Amino acid sequence: MPVSSAISMAPQLVPGRPIVQLEHVSKTFSNGTVALKDMTLTIGEGEFVSLLGPSGCGKSTALRIIAGLGEATTGRVEWPTMAHDATGKVERAIGFVFQEPTLMPWATVFKNVWLPLRLAGISKQAARARVMEALDMVGLASFADAYPRELSGGMKMRVSIARALVTRPRVLLMDEPFAALDEITRQKLNDDLLRLWAQFGWTVVFVTHSVFESVYLSTRIVVMAPRPGRVIDEIAVAAPSPRDLAFRTSPEYSELTRRTSQSLHSALGANDHL
Repeated sequence: MPVSSAISMAPQLVPGRPIVQLEHVSKTFSNGTVALKDMTLTIGEGEFVSLLGPSGCGKSTALRIIAGLGEATTGRVEWPTMAHDATGKVERAIGFVFQEPTLMPWATVFKNVWLPLRLAGISKQAARARVMEALDMVGLASFADAYPRELSGGMKMRVSIARALVTRPRVLLMDEPFAALDEITRQKLNDDLLRLWAQFGWTVVFVTHSVFESVYLSTRIVVMAPRPGRVIDEIAVAAPSPRDLAFRTSPEYSELTRRTSQSLHSALGANDHL
């Protein structure tokens, strides 16, 4: 699948070696619904890849298969640079951020972020430094003793992100994490996410149905057709970094959103040719 080039004077980002590869992945649910069909995609180390498409195109299904939270009906997922345990099983260094924060309402912010470490057998005392480090990354170190009911929607999502980061992942998978937030909060969290990505060098796979968000965040946009979900187009975003309000209001951003919108529109009609 050719990658469409962005109109930009910035150098084209060259992804690192492949970190995850979907090879002819299809997913059919027990009710007969074909969610994905023959999806092939390679994601390089350090990329910020957005899966863009309408509701029901299989974006979240693909993300869950990458995470190991679901299994492909056919095809396979390869992790060529990940470590394997003694049984040959891949030790995925993954953080997953769901669309809803899914916080435990009875637990403090600290305990919510500590949860994946606690499940791994790490005591509260041993985990304290890592939990506070993760909270500091998202600007919530001073809210460690607060409860979810005391937080705004944006702050709850920050806690959810901190919980994913506390495991120190190499790959961060995000399933429309900002979709329910107001535009101002969403833009602020977009900026914070880009800052953390640049600082720590994660590979990010980000599910969204927003053209504007995908262009602002990504180094590459993967456009998916509606059910059965499959890759229709890939758009490289060679915009400068860091990105800010100047980029959002630039002719380059406008042209990229136009190009991406056009591709998404074409994807919506892709099933007419099946």
